[in-house]
Amino acid sequence: MTLEPSILTPGYALLAAVPLNPEGIFGFVTNSIFVAAIVTGLILWFTSMATKRMEMVPGKKQNLVEFVVEFVLRELEGILGHKVAVKVFPLLATIFVFILVSNWFGLVPGVGSLGFGEKTGPITLDATEHYVPLLRPATADLNMNLGMAAVFMIVWLFVSIKEVGLKGFLHHIFGAKGGMTGLLGLLMAVIFFLVGIIEVVSIVFRPVSLSLRLYGNIFAGETLLHTMAELGETMGWPDAIAFLGRIALPIPFYFMELLVGMVQAIVFTLLCAVYVQLSTAHDDEEH
Repeated sequence: MTLEPSILTPGYALLAAVPLNPEGIFGFVTNSIFVAAIVTGLILWFTSMATKRMEMVPGKKQNLVEFVVEFVLRELEGILGHKVAVKVFPLLATIFVFILVSNWFGLVPGVGSLGFGEKTGPITLDATEHYVPLLRPATADLNMNLGMAAVFMIVWLFVSIKEVGLKGFLHHIFGAKGGMTGLLGLLMAVIFFLVGIIEVVSIVFRPVSLSLRLYGNIFAGETLLHTMAELGETMGWPDAIAFLGRIALPIPFYFMELLVGMVQAIVFTLLCAVYVQLSTAHDDEEH
């Protein structure tokens, strides 16, 4: 397919439906990877600018960065304790900020609607073979979410083994609890070993559940905004009213999606912290 630049006209929605799969735009670079690169660049640019000259009385930019850092660290310490929290803070703070900014970046007008290809009408879910959006919300790509979850699981395994040791890690999964001995202890050891196999299966599915939860919420939000923007045409309203509907109808849902974007970033990060806590907690630790 030959891709040619296209220009948005009033006949097309400002918000486009998000296709299930990302589209390649520059060779192997997909539109979601392109947005992820933009988001990463924006985060690095803002944080470097805000922390270039640290002051005792922080300005607005420095104050925002310090607030985010303190918020994430405080929440992690509440779950993991200070010792483990500082070990996973760099990764989990990065994940939190990246997901939050990516979710909110997907709400910028033009994300999902500006692109290349032929436009024969309003953009729909079945029109991706004719039209390729240049910008796709990064967290609306399941591959991106799986990548983040996979990186976390690698760090989770490393931190868990380093904190409790390989023997302690295996005992946490397969070892019998309760200190029982004799025939009853042997029976409990077999039961806990079988439970450990189930636990391994649940660990394997953790990155899948993390990814699908984030993907489902962001994908659904983008689709909802598109549906509301196209409601006027779907209902057969006059062109002038339908055009106003494109602008006005999605606005209330923008506020909801701003909240959803923040909640999903917090949920993803805190679930990662809980997984670390479950594998690094010592049996003699007081909760």
